[in-house]
Amino acid sequence: MNENQEESIIEDDDIERLHLSRIYGRWLLVLLSWLTLMPWGLWQFRETFSLCQEHCTWSAVRAGMEFNPLGTLAVTFSIGFLTSVLLWHSSYIIRGGLSDKEKYYFAQEVKKIRAKGEKHFLWKWLGKN
Repeated sequence: MNENQEESIIEDDDIERLHLSRIYGRWLLVLLSWLTLMPWGLWQFRETFSLCQEHCTWSAVRAGMEFNPLGTLAVTFSIGFLTSVLLWHSSYIIRGGLSDKEKYYFAQEVKKIRAKGEKHFLWKWLGKN
């Protein structure tokens, strides 16, 4: 019964480490999208850029986006993903930390990770106290 009680105790440090891993993961995905998708997407617009150097109008930009749908998707995804992570992170900062509800869900996640043991990829990050 002592082991079960020890496992059920989740410290704030564990919750903070799990939250920090989520922050690092999101920023890593943003970085990867900006290093892979953004250059490829901008490369798809090389003809549009040359057209815009001569006559930069909204119709030239629209035509470039219309005739390069995958490039448009890549650039839009990278910008949108960065914006969403910035908004998510700034809301966390403005609120002053995690709410009680979020702490509860992170505590449940820590319990699941500990129950799974070394099979879970975050086991070494959270460890066992």
